[in-house]
Amino acid sequence: MSRARGPSTPSRKRSKWDAGDAEDDADAQPIVKRRAKAPRHSRTSELALPEDSPSRAASPETVPSHPRRPSSHSAFVPPRTRHPPIIPSRSVYSYERLNSIEEGSYGVVFRAKDKLSGDIVALKKLKLDEEKHGFPITALREINALMNARHDNVVRIREVVVGDTLTQVFIVMDFIEHDLKTLLTLMPQPFLQSEIKTLMLQLLSAVAHCHANWILHRDLKTSNLLMNNRGTIKVADFGLARRYGDPVGVGGMTQLVVTLWYRAPEILLGAKTYSTAVDIWSVGCIFAELLHKEPLFQAKSELELIDMIFKLLGPPTSNTWPGYNELPLAKTLAPRPLHAPQFRQRFPYLSMAGLDLLMSMLTYDPEQRISAENALQHPYFTESPLPKHPDLFSSFPSAAAGEKRRKPFESPRAPSRIADKLLNDLEGA
Repeated sequence: MSRARGPSTPSRKRSKWDAGDAEDDADAQPIVKRRAKAPRHSRTSELALPEDSPSRAASPETVPSHPRRPSSHSAFVPPRTRHPPIIPSRSVYSYERLNSIEEGSYGVVFRAKDKLSGDIVALKKLKLDEEKHGFPITALREINALMNARHDNVVRIREVVVGDTLTQVFIVMDFIEHDLKTLLTLMPQPFLQSEIKTLMLQLLSAVAHCHANWILHRDLKTSNLLMNNRGTIKVADFGLARRYGDPVGVGGMTQLVVTLWYRAPEILLGAKTYSTAVDIWSVGCIFAELLHKEPLFQAKSELELIDMIFKLLGPPTSNTWPGYNELPLAKTLAPRPLHAPQFRQRFPYLSMAGLDLLMSMLTYDPEQRISAENALQHPYFTESPLPKHPDLFSSFPSAAAGEKRRKPFESPRAPSRIADKLLNDLEGA
């Protein structure tokens, strides 16, 4: 029988970088240090004397030969035993591909099944084929944001798996049945007021958690909000997210963020620095979309979007937006005639509290825009009708899973009486 290979260290493969050291290694002799044997009389005396004997305490054999070195380990760093082990990434072939869901700017999303556990997951393949400067920063930010923003209303990242080449990197996340944009398109009727309150509470809770962890999403929209059949939504697609507490550098923060229809006015007018208020503006646009079942600002260009915002909110002034005239693109716009906001005309069936919440989100001045934490405490969520429990939401067929809506069955006709049938036959004759 062949002897099984033990856990010994494998032999080191030599490379061309070791050729210069080959001659030196051949002439070198191994140096083996042997422990010096203690004198025999010292051992016998050590055995003969008890531990509390003064002779033993003064014996030179018990005194260390060198002083103890001070520990270089910091008290603020956890010991090495608490560090997580380095585990290699699993192969993507551990999952069975089921179907393709969608393709975005930063990756392709598939629905897959774990071969070991049988769980249905979403695999996001990162686009690395055209990368020339290493791993993309957008993917690193997305993975880091998903790992730090652990919340019930944020999509959960499970692991990162790899394929056969360096360009095959996949993010494994929980599979959610719907995205809110597709659901609003297929729904025959819009959400009820009680359902909108539940969805908004979940969205604001997720946004508040991200902001508390210094994370800007920068691309909140209905297509990036996933919803399962139990009435729970989860924020996804952190491809444009970043930590806003980091130094912004010389050039400031990029303006190429947030889908056009959900972009805040300060970004449209060229602001180089912005904060959590840009996410709140997007939440306000989502709130209006849930009410109307269609996007609030369906513009084709940035200039058209600015005109739509000015028409709804009224042109900005130095009172409604201090610092507006200092924005880079503010002087390039032609002056508009002043008029009052048109919120009540656009949302006639919204209560006063709901209108106040919407207006506090869609405010010109980012400093006066409401925060996600304060929005959660707004009176709109405590007035009638109260938010509906997520378990009471209706379920819909999942387009991402390839499910199709069933056609309504035709109701059978009522049974006809024999007398009516005979009468019809006589009339026909």
